[in-house]
Amino acid sequence: MADCGCELEAENDAQRSTLRVVLVINAAMFLTEIVVGIVAGSTGLVADSLDMLADASVYAISLYAVGRAARIRRGAATASGVLQLILGIGVLVEAGRRFVSGGEPVGLLMMGMGVVALIANSYCLRLIAKHKGGDVNFRASYIFSANDVIANIGVIISGLIVKLSGSQIPDLVIGILIAAVVVWGGVRILKDALEDGRNG
Repeated sequence: MADCGCELEAENDAQRSTLRVVLVINAAMFLTEIVVGIVAGSTGLVADSLDMLADASVYAISLYAVGRAARIRRGAATASGVLQLILGIGVLVEAGRRFVSGGEPVGLLMMGMGVVALIANSYCLRLIAKHKGGDVNFRASYIFSANDVIANIGVIISGLIVKLSGSQIPDLVIGILIAAVVVWGGVRILKDALEDGRNG
């Protein structure tokens, strides 16, 4: 009996379902975190919210690529990597602006929002981990989510230090580190997409 492709289609459906869930979570978290970040005057939270926006965009691109030709999937992964680089650089610019303009972030808001974001990203990471052995887009998505969990822990720690010290420096440092993680993630995705193209 010829292979009907039912197993592949079921896998594609599962991937689409996962991507829809993490897309909605990241889009909602971006909107929430950008508002709280602005109110709290926190570079770290603004950086993390832009990271959420990058992730939501990447998940949307990946959702489009599921089940399509390998060339299209590689192109989607490349677009995801470039987007990560752009937003990472944008966060570095924002950190520089806040360093010049000054201001004291609100440590309690940073910690509270950081905990909420950590819970959301940990859930997304658990969902995506089920598919991380898949194509280049899911490998990219796994990288994003793992980076997000690390960034959230950094925001919580920096919020605590800001609260105890009254200094904006820890917030600026975590904002720059998040930007560096985003940029490095973009580089890894572009490299993975290039290697996938060579092997394909």
